Parts: sequence; C-alpha cells; structure tokens
Amino acid sequence: MKWITLFGLLFFSGLTNAHSAESKSQRDDSAAREAFRAAYTVLMHPRCMNCHPKGDAPLQGDDSHVHIQSVKRGPGGHGKYGMKCGACHQETNLHGANMPPGVVKWHMPPPNMHMVFEGKSPGDLCRQLKDSRQNGGKTIAGAIEHLEADPLVLWGWAPGDGRSTPPLSHPEFAQKMREWVNKGAACPA
Repeated sequence: MKWITLFGLLFFSGLTNAHSAESKSQRDDSAAREAFRAAYTVLMHPRCMNCHPKGDAPLQGDDSHVHIQSVKRGPGGHGKYGMKCGACHQETNLHGANMPPGVVKWHMPPPNMHMVFEGKSPGDLCRQLKDSRQNGGKTIAGAIEHLEADPLVLWGWAPGDGRSTPPLSHPEFAQKMREWVNKGAACPA
C-alpha cells in the first residue's frame, strides 16, 4: 500500500511539474505587452474613449469633444434628469451622417466605476483592466468577455454614418486581447 501511495504522489507530482513547465513556456511577457499595445489603439479610439472620459460628461465625434448637449454621467451612467442617454440614443443608429448613434442600453460606466480611458498610458490602462476594483468587478476573463460580446462594445465597429471605426477589426482586437491574456497579461511599462 505504501508503494502505491508513493507511486501516486510521484506520478501526480510529475504531472503537476509538467503542467507548470508548460504554463511557464506559454508565458511571454514581451508578446503580451506587444499584443496589449496593438489592442490599446482600439481602446484609445473615439468609439471607445468617448464613453470612458476623465470627467462626468461623455465625449462625442471623431475629435472627442465634450458632448454638446451638456449631458452628464448620472447616478447609474445613463444620464441625469431630462438628459438621459436613451432620450436621443435609441436601440439602433439613426440614419444620416452624425445622427445619434444607438444600441440597446446606451450608457457610460457608472460613477462608482468610471473606467477612464482618456489620457491613460498603455501601462496604466492595462493595469486598470486587470484590477477588479477598477474594471467593474470583473476577472480578466470577464473583462475579455465584455470586450468580445457586449453590444455597446460591438457597436464601435458599426457606429453609423459619419463616424470612423477603430484601427483593428473587432476579430483582430479580440484576438489581440486574448493573446495578451494567454501570454500572461503583462503590462507595458
């Protein structure tokens, strides 16, 4: 019986060490940083940054100017008083150049979780996305799921007439974010 126990311990120890070595060989901090830098170009694009500003007013347009109707974030991220996001932003884009864009549940991050992108360096934004206290309570996997599937995020690649799209396609962006995670989620300096 002792030999069986000893054999089992050695066998499973070998499997654990092999798995650990395999995991270490997949970690590549340089490749992770490079993947994040590529994805960062999307996160800094107006389609993302306009709803992730430093202040409580959303930005708009390809030049990221302050929203002209004096809209504010509000208690739940859906606007304040008579200036709720849904008053203009419908479930789909309105037709015509620079008409109000739309998607279901148009909103900004709530005030208790601003998720500021504006002005963040690649390293600062990377660390923010990894920190559940700053990213809406998400794990890294949850943050990636949000970026891959949330209708508001996906809208960035179908923003309506008169608006530019991010520099990477959505599949390319999602692939770079997954690559960043799979290579160890190291952040740029």
